[in-house]
Amino acid sequence: MTEPVPDLSRLTINRDSPSRGVRRAFRRTLVIAAGAVVLVVVTLGLLRRGAAPAVRVATATLVGGGTGGSTGVVANGYVVARTQASVSAKLPGRLAYLGVSEGSRVTEGQVIARLDNADYTASVVQAEAAVASERATLLEAQADRDELVREARRAHDVRAQNPQLISQQDAEVADSKAAQGEARVQAQTAHVQVAAAALQVARANLDNTLIHAPFAGTVLRKDAEVGEVVAPSVGGGLTRGAVVTMADLATLEVEVDVNEAYIARIRTGQPARITIDAYPDTSFRGAVRLIVPTADRQKATVQVKVSIQDHDPRILPEMGARVEFLEPARVGGGPAPQPRVTVLADAVHTAGGQTVVWVVQQGRLERREVEAGPVSGGLREVRAGLSGGEVLLVGGLENPVAGMRVTVKP
Repeated sequence: MTEPVPDLSRLTINRDSPSRGVRRAFRRTLVIAAGAVVLVVVTLGLLRRGAAPAVRVATATLVGGGTGGSTGVVANGYVVARTQASVSAKLPGRLAYLGVSEGSRVTEGQVIARLDNADYTASVVQAEAAVASERATLLEAQADRDELVREARRAHDVRAQNPQLISQQDAEVADSKAAQGEARVQAQTAHVQVAAAALQVARANLDNTLIHAPFAGTVLRKDAEVGEVVAPSVGGGLTRGAVVTMADLATLEVEVDVNEAYIARIRTGQPARITIDAYPDTSFRGAVRLIVPTADRQKATVQVKVSIQDHDPRILPEMGARVEFLEPARVGGGPAPQPRVTVLADAVHTAGGQTVVWVVQQGRLERREVEAGPVSGGLREVRAGLSGGEVLLVGGLENPVAGMRVTVKP
């Protein structure tokens, strides 16, 4: 009897599908990894939310409205000298002497430089010799004239005594010679005057080789050195125009550009407070000297010149300065000026067609719409939306969001 053959198909190992235990372990690993990722994201979000960015702030300032003088318009500018000149030679030539340097004080008319003038000196000597020669010729012509005049007079006297000795024609010839002698004297006198004028020109040219100070002041800069060629107008190459630049430091003033929207608040004689950028802790008294009667159409500003009343040797030309135009104190029972709020120009932003500022309150940002005026001296007047004293965001954050936590930089 034949034995049955066993079915071995069930003993085949299926290597394409993992076992049930492996699948459970793999799913468990995926769940743990996903949880770890979520935990990391949440932790980073919490940390990021808790780290408040450091920002720069400024306080909105309330000005005006009091009984005493207060700050009105503020503008920036530079210190300049009202009396300043670039001193140059009247003639072209090589600089032979320079007697001043930066900081030298000079008086009006003082010789500060000299050109090489050997040829001009020779011209003066030549002109003096020409004058002497012409004057000698004039003396000779005068002597000849006087002799001819005497001869004509003797001829007339002789003819008057005896007409037979000298004819009328000989007497007339003597008169003609005397007249010719007088004409030669007059011509020679003119020649002497021409020579004297030429001598004056030569002496003037020689004097023009000396460069004089046009006024009393201080030398600010040397524009040429000994050996260089200078000329009244620069012709290129190695030719210099000015020899020195000088100024009268007693006439220092500040030139500022005031926004034309605020120029109505400025008047001649108005007191001002001047702060030099180099000395921010010191202020100087000033007064409006001149409002230039024209505006700059590109910058929409008007130039105002403010004289410095407190003269200080530390104030130098071309220094940066800040001018605060002071409003007058209220007189009698007149109405007090309306208070105004000014902020740094960087605190005002435009977003969606609206003018806004970001107020920092209790470490969080608050968006507030305002009505702002034009910029003047780095400041901007806020006509509505602020009452003064608010702490405003001015920098350190590119995209502020309402409610964002911030920390103020010290």
